[in-house]
Amino acid sequence: MNNDRPGPSLLFTFILTVLIGLFFRPSPAPAADDATSLRAGAAAVDITPKEFPLNMPGGFSANMAEEAHDPFHSRALVLDDGTTSLAMVVVDNLGAPPEVLDEAKEIASKATGIPMERMLICSTHTHSGPRSNTTEGPSPEVAYRKRFIEGVAKSIIQAHARLQPSAVGAAAHPLPDEVFNRRWYLKPGKMPPNPFGKMDIVKMNPGYDPDVLDHPAGPIDPDITVISVENSNGRALALFANYSLHYVGRAPSGQLSADYFGEFARLMPARLRTSDNFVAMMSNGTSGDINNLPFLVTRPPREPFEQIRIVARKAADTAWFAHRKIKQHDSDVRLGMLQREITLKYRRPTEQGVAYARKVLAIEDEDEIAKLPRRAQPYARSTIRAFERKEDTITVQLQAIRIGDLAVCGIPFETFVEIGLDLKDRSPFPQTMVIGLANGRHGYLPTPEQHRLGGYETWLGTNHVEKDASVTLTDNLLEMLAELKAAD
Repeated sequence: MNNDRPGPSLLFTFILTVLIGLFFRPSPAPAADDATSLRAGAAAVDITPKEFPLNMPGGFSANMAEEAHDPFHSRALVLDDGTTSLAMVVVDNLGAPPEVLDEAKEIASKATGIPMERMLICSTHTHSGPRSNTTEGPSPEVAYRKRFIEGVAKSIIQAHARLQPSAVGAAAHPLPDEVFNRRWYLKPGKMPPNPFGKMDIVKMNPGYDPDVLDHPAGPIDPDITVISVENSNGRALALFANYSLHYVGRAPSGQLSADYFGEFARLMPARLRTSDNFVAMMSNGTSGDINNLPFLVTRPPREPFEQIRIVARKAADTAWFAHRKIKQHDSDVRLGMLQREITLKYRRPTEQGVAYARKVLAIEDEDEIAKLPRRAQPYARSTIRAFERKEDTITVQLQAIRIGDLAVCGIPFETFVEIGLDLKDRSPFPQTMVIGLANGRHGYLPTPEQHRLGGYETWLGTNHVEKDASVTLTDNLLEMLAELKAAD
């Protein structure tokens, strides 16, 4: 018997140690200065108004709020790959104008070093929110402008200060049952005259009468697309969502509300394993002709804010399903961002249109005014304003972002869903998110085909720019996406 040979237990231990060394060696940690190692930070800053009353400018007449039903926020996500830093921000607002957003960007840029042209700030388009651009007089609206700008800047600064090693992924999941095209063909003889005394081919928000309705004039985009960011421990750091749905509405009377966008952000942390300071945000997609009204379906009555809660819950569930589709979060992603200044022509009324507007505005007899088409006088005034406008053109900002294999387009209009679907279909990236009301709000953006059908979103006063503007903007965005893709 050879007593120098190891016993069975010692031999097994030796072999196991060798195998562990061969197959379970830890991967080297990424270097701190690795240019392809993503860092991310997120922050949410409360921008709820403190002074009242405030006008909610989402309608045709004054709608005063005496308090806030739920909080308003500026929610920011900052990404940095060592070469490129960029910020994506969602603000609870009807549509903040470019000059206000530029003030916030300038403050944040000086504090963080992120160039202003690498900041995308989009508005949710809640119709129960306050103005953010009032500059004169000692009023709550002037005070809110200051609070809004400071809050938006602060959200970017805080997100930048929280940069940490992170990984990112993206996916989409459909929620078709809460989006409806709001432009409809009506049955013969059912179309009322528009405010200009003419007949459109389609009507926005035509009511629920099946004897009047024929069929919708366009498609929907059912997808909720999410950008998911995790920290080095695999916990959710931020979730940036996008849905092509207008506001839901029906908040309590006289109260401000961030609508379903804010409620989604409140619910989302319950759906994920989150880190400290987790931030969820919902951006408005291409919803210029989309809303939450099912015109051929009878919906039970709702209490104020109830439908907002329903849509937010479904959106949060759908975002969770999208999140589950992400096979892997990657830290080795390439970032890129481009911005273009595009000059568009303003629309001008015809001589006949100006003459009709002046005739409408000259009427003083109440009985004669009552005989006019609905909203004839407000649109007559908009016709005169367009006629007297000194500028012939307007310059708008377009932005395109690359986050690995995901592309993001930012358009400063209430953009028709057809435009977003077209960009997604023709994009060189596997996934594309299209954000409306990004870096400003310049009215509706229909396609040329929808312009020919008429309807609210195409009227002079709600649409301000040349009728083929959507073609110009789409062509430019596709060029920008191609340039970002060429960096591979």
